[in-house]
Amino acid sequence: MPYISEQLGKVKSLKGYIVEVEFMGNLKPNINDILVLEKDTSVKMQVYKSSGLTTFYCISLTHISGVGRGSNVINTQQPLTVPIGEQMLGRVIDLFGTAKDSKPAINTNESTSIYQNPPPYTQVQSNTDLLETGIKVVDLFSPLTKGGKTGLFGGSGVGKTILLSEILHNIVNKDKEKNVSVFCGVGERTREGHELYLELTRTGVLDHVAIVLSSMGDSPSIRFLTAMAGVTHAEYFRDVMKKDVLFFIDNVFRFAQAGNELSLLMDYIPSEDGYQPTLGSEMANLHERLVSTQSAAITSIEAIYLPADDLMDQGVQAVFDYLDSAIVLSRDIYREGRLPAVDILASSSNALNVRTITPMHYYVATKGQTILSKSNSLERIVSLVGEAELSDEDRVVYKRSKKLKNYMTQNFFVSAEQTGRPGVYVPLETTINDVKDIIEGKYDELTEDKFLFIGSASEAL
Repeated sequence: MPYISEQLGKVKSLKGYIVEVEFMGNLKPNINDILVLEKDTSVKMQVYKSSGLTTFYCISLTHISGVGRGSNVINTQQPLTVPIGEQMLGRVIDLFGTAKDSKPAINTNESTSIYQNPPPYTQVQSNTDLLETGIKVVDLFSPLTKGGKTGLFGGSGVGKTILLSEILHNIVNKDKEKNVSVFCGVGERTREGHELYLELTRTGVLDHVAIVLSSMGDSPSIRFLTAMAGVTHAEYFRDVMKKDVLFFIDNVFRFAQAGNELSLLMDYIPSEDGYQPTLGSEMANLHERLVSTQSAAITSIEAIYLPADDLMDQGVQAVFDYLDSAIVLSRDIYREGRLPAVDILASSSNALNVRTITPMHYYVATKGQTILSKSNSLERIVSLVGEAELSDEDRVVYKRSKKLKNYMTQNFFVSAEQTGRPGVYVPLETTINDVKDIIEGKYDELTEDKFLFIGSASEAL
């Protein structure tokens, strides 16, 4: 059957969420163009890559129950656009801007493509201002910077989402008028999204947060594109509203995983660890848009799942190059009941230098890391022959390290209902002074259990 239009194509094959479409006319679709089914325009798909001279792989954006081989599709010649605007604050939306919070539909006349170029290098600005979170172990050993990128690494069930939610809670409450936040849930558990919504409502900061969610049950194409939609909303608040943006994404690994699922259906030859060969460029497209400009700053905090607790997994390593701070959560520390379960020696931050932080902060942080490192080497000796066999000097270091580890535990506001213990915010200055006192022996007469889940060290007395 001849084609009735240059914009008309035919479905050649279907494989999962991938639709292969053939265009025989001279007018071929561009990458990212939206195609709709001729007999039902609510069925949409996006051109993802070419599979031949006249054929293209498309990812489905809606149900494809009405799509079959030979079905006609029409090229809209437009990329996927999402509604944007100040009306998104205080709302829970999906990839397409549809309300998911049982509130009235969102009315906005503004929309933009989810694919934008990053700002020119001349407009990108760096910032060395510290962003205090009130979480002792983060502020001291892996400080966040305004406009920087922070990764929270951990396996399943060690507290990534709780830590990310606590950072969101503490920072958003500081300056509601100057800051806005975007929370992007990529393959999020519905329960976690619901709990986040209730927590932000309870604390009165929901009106300053836009929540973009896709659930675990959504197709990989929806999960993959939700991350791009979240970045698009953050760019609007930065460039148009001139607001400093806190961008939270949970979980970056699911973004990589969704891209991998799509690539397998499109017959890509896998790269390292079985991931798609385009993994690096996909991470670049996401992260290079999350930068600070002359207008305002975007500070991103990202949860990254570790498959099998493997920090060297290629999907995880692809994120590292873009981060300013890396906070690693340990399952062993979690099993010991020390929460947040941050592995201090495995975590790092570019801000931990004398040009960014105060000399006292730098001294205390490096001295604390030295004590913890030496304590780790003493652990095996203690496990074999007992603490009594240590030299007097080593015994002092070992005991102080235990106090320091316990002092880094903290009660969170977002988990207060589960734990029954009220959350606490600890200023950075208090943390620095307390750790200095611990490593210099002020609390040597106290047992280490006194330091578990306290705020300032004075509570141990």
